[in-house]
Amino acid sequence: MTNKNKYKDKLTPEQYAVCWEKATERPFSGELLHNKETGSYHCVCCHAELFSSETKFDAGCGWPSFYDAAIEGAILYEKDLTHGMVRTEIMCAKCGSHLGHVFDDGPEPTGQRYCVNSLSLTFEPTSDS
Repeated sequence: MTNKNKYKDKLTPEQYAVCWEKATERPFSGELLHNKETGSYHCVCCHAELFSSETKFDAGCGWPSFYDAAIEGAILYEKDLTHGMVRTEIMCAKCGSHLGHVFDDGPEPTGQRYCVNSLSLTFEPTSDS
């Protein structure tokens, strides 16, 4: 795993709080929430590819949602018992940064909803060339 301190100067304070202090951005505030461009979503810290626009959907929850990860093994899963809830936290498998949580209330074909903070992602549009 990556030393989180190396990101202190590379990320905004808000990005750092989400990625390394496991904060959550306000719902409906993320710039990638309504992004409908074709492309891929990457970890804001290490730039690993995490999600594809092909699996993005509008869950109405206020955060970008995906029904599957882009690449098998790109996401780490860990039980999260904070705030009196039982959830599954999702993290970047390459660097360990916090992304959000995954829930079992998504659409087919997986039935999962990866609920992700926009601040933990960057977007790379598919080139037209």
